Amino acid sequence: MKRTLFASVAIVATAWASAPVSAEEMKAEVIHWWTSGGEAAAVKVFADQFNKAGGTWIDSAVAGAANARNAAISRTVAGNPPTAMQLNTGKQFDELVEGDLLADVDAIATEGNWKGVMPAAIIAAATRKGKMYAVPINIHGQNWLWYNKAVLASVGADEPKTWNDAITILDKLKAEGKVIPLAFSGQKNWEQNLFNAVMIGAGGAQMWTGILGKRDTSLAQSAEFKAVAVTYKKLKDYVDAGAPGRNWNDATNMVIQGKAGMQIMGDWAKGEFIAAGKVPEKDYGCTVLSNGSGGYVMGGDVFVFPKAKDPSTTKAQMTLARLMLTPETQIQFALKKGSIPVRSDVDASALDACAQKGMRYVADKAQQMPSGDMLAPPALIGALQDAISQYWNTSMSADEFSAKVAAVLKSQE
Repeated sequence: MKRTLFASVAIVATAWASAPVSAEEMKAEVIHWWTSGGEAAAVKVFADQFNKAGGTWIDSAVAGAANARNAAISRTVAGNPPTAMQLNTGKQFDELVEGDLLADVDAIATEGNWKGVMPAAIIAAATRKGKMYAVPINIHGQNWLWYNKAVLASVGADEPKTWNDAITILDKLKAEGKVIPLAFSGQKNWEQNLFNAVMIGAGGAQMWTGILGKRDTSLAQSAEFKAVAVTYKKLKDYVDAGAPGRNWNDATNMVIQGKAGMQIMGDWAKGEFIAAGKVPEKDYGCTVLSNGSGGYVMGGDVFVFPKAKDPSTTKAQMTLARLMLTPETQIQFALKKGSIPVRSDVDASALDACAQKGMRYVADKAQQMPSGDMLAPPALIGALQDAISQYWNTSMSADEFSAKVAAVLKSQE
């Protein structure tokens, strides 16, 4: 993305004023990808809060994260931006900042003491050139295992702690033949998410940061990395023939309905359990698999605000930035979404058992693992996703996959 692409985009800096405005003046068109039942209930928390503040929330949901991002970024570059757009916590807005197309939220962040109540990795992921350009609104643990308690009990299995434990249970479920052992969404991003859960859980934190952060080609060709690859490929033995192309929430519903034993998915999956009226530790369980040196992969969502010519739009943007981070909104959103609050100073007593686990993980700095989106640029994430998908869907060997990953890391140096 070159600066010349943005030459025709006029930027007008405006100051936020505290005077109340009418709903007609303060409108916010928000592009996001939250379209499943649990997601829609969660985003409604933001919409309701904004409407109560005198604004008008214009919902522009686009199915699919990549589709929503592309639509929002294209409109912004073309000079017809939405008021706010959802992105993942990480590097997805780098080029928009370089193009001077985003408004910073540094004054609001300072006012709200965000740096004092959020993990350092989240603050860093939202900061460019010394200023915060994104509003982190949650923390999603990306490497959760969700399981149907009745299904596991039917084969005498307790909650797994490690990947070896999980595979032992999957073997039992497969031998019994009554349910699909592993619910899976056979789409590229979820193939990568599953691989990431194996890499952090079986390979450990040093492998996680070594591959994604340091781009260590020798580590990618190590026996330890190949062992992770073998474990990942073995999981294909436990998914059903209908997995390719399946949506993640449809896979989650297989676990909810007792048609499958377990699923690896971020904690947004919990929103589907909540929407179905299921109770954690009664109907379903949640855990993060680790060999003892793993961690809690912290991802999440942010909202960014394209620079606006109209002062009322800027006013709406700063109102949204404030409202999304109030303690009340944080708790209400988390209860619907399945994520945990990005603020550490909220009263988490209303959160469920799985969210409480997540809060304990994040409270331990040793467990805080930045997501791949925080460690690596989109080009590298995409290239690794292609390699992982090829490995999952073909007869490629672990040795061949190892060499391919090393080549990808080298090409992105």
